[in-house]
Amino acid sequence: MSKQRSKEYRQRVDQALATPKLQDALHQFGDAFLLAREKAFAGLDFEALRRDIAATKTYVRENHPQLLKQFIANAERSGATVYRAKTAADANRYIADLAQERGAKLVVKSKSMVSEETHLNAALEDSGIKAVETDLGEWIVQLAGQRPSHMVMPAIHMFKEEVAELFSKQTGQQEPTDIEHLVEVARQQLRQSYLDADIGITGANIAIAETGGLALVTNEGNARLTTTLPKVHVALVGIEKLVPTLDDAAKIIQVLPKNATGQLLTSYVSWIRGSVPRSDSCTDGDKELHIVLLDNGRSALAESPHCHDALNCIRCGACANVCPVYQTVGGHVFGHVYIGAIGIILTAFYHGLDNAAELVKACIGCRSCVAVCPSNIDLEEIILHLRETIGDEEGIGAGKALVFRKVMKNRKLFHTMIRAASMLQKPVTRGEPTIRHLPLFFSSLTEWRTLPAIAPKPLRDSFAQRVQKVAKPRYRVALFAGCANDFLYPELGLDLIEVMNALDVEVIYPLEQNCCGIPAIYSGERETAIELAKQNINALLAENPDYVLTTCPTCAMALKHNFVEYLRDNPGWAQRAEQLSSITVDAASFVLDHLNGSSIFAEIAGAEKVAYHDSCHLKRGLKVWQQPRQLIQNLGHELVEMAHSDRCCGFGGSYSLTSHPDISKKILHDKVDDIKACAATCVAMDCPGCMLQIRGGLEKADVPVQVKHTIQLLAAGLKSRGER
Repeated sequence: MSKQRSKEYRQRVDQALATPKLQDALHQFGDAFLLAREKAFAGLDFEALRRDIAATKTYVRENHPQLLKQFIANAERSGATVYRAKTAADANRYIADLAQERGAKLVVKSKSMVSEETHLNAALEDSGIKAVETDLGEWIVQLAGQRPSHMVMPAIHMFKEEVAELFSKQTGQQEPTDIEHLVEVARQQLRQSYLDADIGITGANIAIAETGGLALVTNEGNARLTTTLPKVHVALVGIEKLVPTLDDAAKIIQVLPKNATGQLLTSYVSWIRGSVPRSDSCTDGDKELHIVLLDNGRSALAESPHCHDALNCIRCGACANVCPVYQTVGGHVFGHVYIGAIGIILTAFYHGLDNAAELVKACIGCRSCVAVCPSNIDLEEIILHLRETIGDEEGIGAGKALVFRKVMKNRKLFHTMIRAASMLQKPVTRGEPTIRHLPLFFSSLTEWRTLPAIAPKPLRDSFAQRVQKVAKPRYRVALFAGCANDFLYPELGLDLIEVMNALDVEVIYPLEQNCCGIPAIYSGERETAIELAKQNINALLAENPDYVLTTCPTCAMALKHNFVEYLRDNPGWAQRAEQLSSITVDAASFVLDHLNGSSIFAEIAGAEKVAYHDSCHLKRGLKVWQQPRQLIQNLGHELVEMAHSDRCCGFGGSYSLTSHPDISKKILHDKVDDIKACAATCVAMDCPGCMLQIRGGLEKADVPVQVKHTIQLLAAGLKSRGER
């Protein structure tokens, strides 16, 4: 990996984190977007809509040569000139040559992220042609000499004071910071450009095969001025923008503005097809339409079995709008040309994996992007595959390689080393369950949060001593504890046994279980993850349990989804992985959905104000969020909803420890602020990793709010009932 590349990336991160106004603006936008989006989709079935769009786009990918041929034939039949560009340089050359052939000196541009991808403006400038961006945001970043920080709102990172300063330089007089005035300045400055321009250049949201036409979805009238006033219109369009029919285009237009900006309908939908007469007063012929169809890595993406779903993207930008990392550092850090989760993937294929390497690691894996994607793309899964590819090409580092390949695969060695660490930590912990300060070069790990001490006795050692009095078990379940439950929070596992026994469920603890492998796969080490999957399948199915329970949703995701994916093509393991997946359940939903456990816990604990934090993989991975809340209320607690309850806490495993602790710190501070604001005395959750992060942040900030797993609250309720 390039040290210079990594250094420059870190510098951009540091600069963004040192700009609190940027974070405030992006957070305010993100909050407003979610509210507007919810209202826009009210009464509609978003899941059905996105399944439909995904099916359409998948059909396009699988039948792309025929549809592309149909589009070109229909476009040319209507009078358009179509050029297929293999690369960005090829597209730029065609457009620059066309401009020179027409004697063009000025082009106006609108609605064209693809031209950012090809760096068209620079290519035109090299040919002596001036290009003026006419979208307000694009014009602002052009004046600033920057690139867009968002696909839909390119200047979202800038403030009105900065814009006023830019406009003042452009007009030669001091412009006030009033937004309406600044919009009027832009209108006056740009209006003559449309009249003087020889060529108008746009992109397109959709290309319709059955008509050979294009659709543009915009909120500014400048796109229509760009496509109509100059005598030549060039549309630079990615070949993935194809849809079969007008009906398919209408489905995308129904969803796109709602998911992009929270609007019911965008301001302008422009349908463009073929060459058309300019006006009665024009004597130089019909308007020319040139459609440049750009590949530039799209065909390679289509051929990737792990990544091709990214071509289903309709460029709404919502994956950035909800991303906690984007809201913390902005688009100039979290993107190359395209931003957000989709931008990471597109950068890898359109601009080379080298340009995406740091961005791939910027993803925290919270799956917020997956939840709002209108094309139903599993963006996190694709990014994990890119991490694996980078790991194969560049290596994961000697330290990680040693841990994953030599230590974690060997369960006995791994667990022995953790036990040894429990002894070695004593001078630091002094017998306390929390580490508030670490010495020397480890000190940064406890600068902004405390850390839990490794338990002196792991759950696996305590389990056999716990007597279970269940005469006639309803079920016999295996507990998959995961590393945190086993070695950091063994009391959580003991509480689970108590709760299960109270519901007439017997718990077994397979001692051969190992780490779920998520830390390995998030580091790009697939080989280790596959080996750990096999170890755990053997361990958990050995005694034929009715169910496998977890107290960690990330572990549950590994058992239910990742193991199946790893071993799908392995005849000896695929069926067993599916079997384990089918019986794996998170503890909270098991209590409520499988055991009808609400009645036994009713009104058995004193009332307390409890807020609930939705762990990322529980809500967006396992689709569980109502059951824990119901259990908390059944205990007699007052459930208070905190703001952004499902926003990531910033943990992400190694993300917060070694990869991006600076970003993790800021995301955690946001979560702590939300907890403080809701005035709860306890915050509950169902993930040991979130417990580590949030408890550590609250303790470091001296905020007197307890952090409990839902299972711990249920166990406390049982104890309260027994004391009555």
